[in-house]
Amino acid sequence: MNQTQARTRRMVQLMERLAPVEGYNVSPLEDVRFLRCNRPLIRTPVLYDPGIVILCQGRKRGYLGSEVYVYDAQHYLVVSVPVPFTMETDASVEEPMLAVYLHLDFKLAGELMLQVDETEGTRRAQPKGMYSSPMDDLLSESTLRFLEAMSRPADAQILGPSLVREIYYRIITGEQGGSMRAALSRQGHFGKVTRAIRKIHSSYQEHLDVESLAHEASMSVPNFHLHFRIVTDSTPMQYLKSTRLHQARLLMLRNDMTAATAAFSVGYESPSQFSREFKRFFGRTPQAEVEWMKATYALPAPTRPSVYVSSH
Repeated sequence: MNQTQARTRRMVQLMERLAPVEGYNVSPLEDVRFLRCNRPLIRTPVLYDPGIVILCQGRKRGYLGSEVYVYDAQHYLVVSVPVPFTMETDASVEEPMLAVYLHLDFKLAGELMLQVDETEGTRRAQPKGMYSSPMDDLLSESTLRFLEAMSRPADAQILGPSLVREIYYRIITGEQGGSMRAALSRQGHFGKVTRAIRKIHSSYQEHLDVESLAHEASMSVPNFHLHFRIVTDSTPMQYLKSTRLHQARLLMLRNDMTAATAAFSVGYESPSQFSREFKRFFGRTPQAEVEWMKATYALPAPTRPSVYVSSH
């Protein structure tokens, strides 16, 4: 067994303890969750909060337009801007999917980006709202040290935050770190579209149209429409609808809301229209989807409020 295989095996052993139950397992750190899935999942619509997903075992594939994002024990996923995509998971009881999820701390990322720019200079790169990238030895070693610390309560509280910072540093300076830095710096058309996305996530229950979102982005409607699709692979109104449907699903799941109440809460005026669009989007009626979610996922309480409010 070589060093990489030994490190991966140790990470799996630690994750088996840190994620004992299927679903999202909480950790001593507010923005960290340990995920476990014991079964394969076919393509499912998801909308990730900005964050980092590091798999220790199993495999996930995300589909966004014609792009396929694979993340497994050799690749990690970074989401800088929430984009609706579909996801499938390879897992089994014998070999469960085990992953670390870090809710993106924009303040920490910003501080590190400034320090990196001061020492290395600004690296030109295409901003990406989401990307998967190979795990190198440095990030793998940092992740293992983090899991070792998280398995001991005192170490988790005292060393955990600094080890999270180390993981962020490895990713920001990694192979595609420039794309993350470019996305979070919110410059150019990407930054303007990001302002509109922030508006959608903070005000999805209000009346929003393309004109008001283009104004938020300080762009003409045709230009906004073009660049919004480049960033999210959807139109602004499709993105708004997706956000509302994901939020409604969470309200029904977490707060036991009826479909009609959830529909009004996220901005729909017609419960029947909501039910039609919900079934078209998720492939199930609202009631059937919530029952399936309860049987399939264990969701934690929401993390602290962020600049985006979305679902996993």
